[in-house]
This record gives sequence, structure tokens and C-alpha cells, in this order.
Amino acid sequence: MATFTSTLPDEILNRLNEMAQKLALPKNKIIEKALQIYLDQLTRAEYIKSYKQAASDESIQEIAEESMEDYLKQLGDETV
Repeated sequence: MATFTSTLPDEILNRLNEMAQKLALPKNKIIEKALQIYLDQLTRAEYIKSYKQAASDESIQEIAEESMEDYLKQLGDETV
């Protein structure tokens, strides 16, 4: 595990200290979990942005429609 050193505003550091005492957890564990959650949110935001871009791309829509037609045809073939 790597070591990381940073500075934080006093207000945030005070809140972190209070929460660490309240939860009886080390500050680094709280920071680690908070960073994991934040990075996951950024990743989800990237996916949302890419899906919105794809939704407005006519060539992507055509590919999706063609694929859906093929899929529905395959479903129809299986029920026979």
C-alpha cells in the first residue's frame, strides 16, 4: 500500500476528526471509503454522458435498431 500526503482545509479536517472519533475508525479508512464512493460516482457520470451521446448519434441508433430486429427475429424463430 502506498503512502499519500495531502493538506485539507481546517473545517474538513475537524469534521473528519469528529467523525473518526464518533465511528471509532481511523481517518484514513474514512477517506479511503469516501474516495471510493466519489470515484464510482465519477465513473457512473462518464457512463451516463456516453449513453446520452450515443442516444443522439444517428448511426448508433441505426445499429441498435438493426440489432433489435435481428434479436426479435431470433426470438420468433425459437418459439416455432
